[in-house]
Amino acid sequence: MTEMPDDSRQPSAEHAEALARVRPSWRGHLSIARVDHWFKNVFVLPGIVVALGTDPGVDRTGLGWRIAIGFLAVCLIASSNYTLNELIDAPFDKHHPTKHKRPVPSGQVSIPLGYTQWVALMLAGVAVARSVSVPFMLTVLALWVMGCVYNIPPVRSKDLPYVDVLSEAINNPIRMLAGWFIVTDSTIAPSSLLLSYWMIGCYFMALKRYAEFRNINNPGRAAAYRKSFAHFTADRLLVAVMFYGSAAMLFFGAFCMRYRLELILAFPAIALVMAVYLSVAMKENSAAQNPERLYREPGLMAAVVTASLVIVILLAVDLPVMQRIFTPTAPTSRGGTGAAFYPQR
Repeated sequence: MTEMPDDSRQPSAEHAEALARVRPSWRGHLSIARVDHWFKNVFVLPGIVVALGTDPGVDRTGLGWRIAIGFLAVCLIASSNYTLNELIDAPFDKHHPTKHKRPVPSGQVSIPLGYTQWVALMLAGVAVARSVSVPFMLTVLALWVMGCVYNIPPVRSKDLPYVDVLSEAINNPIRMLAGWFIVTDSTIAPSSLLLSYWMIGCYFMALKRYAEFRNINNPGRAAAYRKSFAHFTADRLLVAVMFYGSAAMLFFGAFCMRYRLELILAFPAIALVMAVYLSVAMKENSAAQNPERLYREPGLMAAVVTASLVIVILLAVDLPVMQRIFTPTAPTSRGGTGAAFYPQR
């Protein structure tokens, strides 16, 4: 396995002198907002799709405008969180052989202006979100608060084993809830669906950690790179992956049985995505370490597109046969057939 370069090496004296001549610039400030990472907010889409597919009372008037404004608000909040992450991690990045070139440690960002940018992006995101609805505004504000919990001491959840994955992946159900509230604020996304979305996020994030740990191939160096790695071994990370994957499908099954039986047919496609992602994470220098590189994995992209299409179709098409197949045939603990627990359409 490929070992990570020694993180203890300092930049050369010549390079340090060159860095000293660098001045803050608008390009540096734009870079730490990571506009190129806005594509990750695609995780808002499932909330929109599921709300449209399960709530027949949705008001579709002005829906296109609400979606556009909603995405802008989420992206502004995400950029606020990215800015904070760059600012707080800069002291550590200065001593890294490659990360010292990032805008903050290399002097391309004014620290006071950087914190002003962090707050300004949050305020702008909240203001834009308010034009959609109050529940949506509170949801994107929660996304910002979780960015603070993840990055700012003394909590700084990114340094705590297991908590780091749980606290970062919770952005998934928050984004789903944001998508839901873009469509409607008269109902709320089912808890079983939110929990499933959280656990599937944990599954992918834990595999990212596994790929990082495996690629470094040195427990001491891994712990120096990421504090939470001091607790882990590759086996422990895989056990966590198994737990998150199982929990995700359990909660998804609960959602299907209560709200949309047709989605049970999507299980094989979703399981395929999870299996292919596991395979990707086990590769040398895996793209799972850098999600922005995942588009280079054609097998994974094909599985994701297929699963997405299957889910959209099953949300739109009623299959009465599913009601007959899954009608209870044995007495339930309440002494009845349990038919009352199945949605009638």
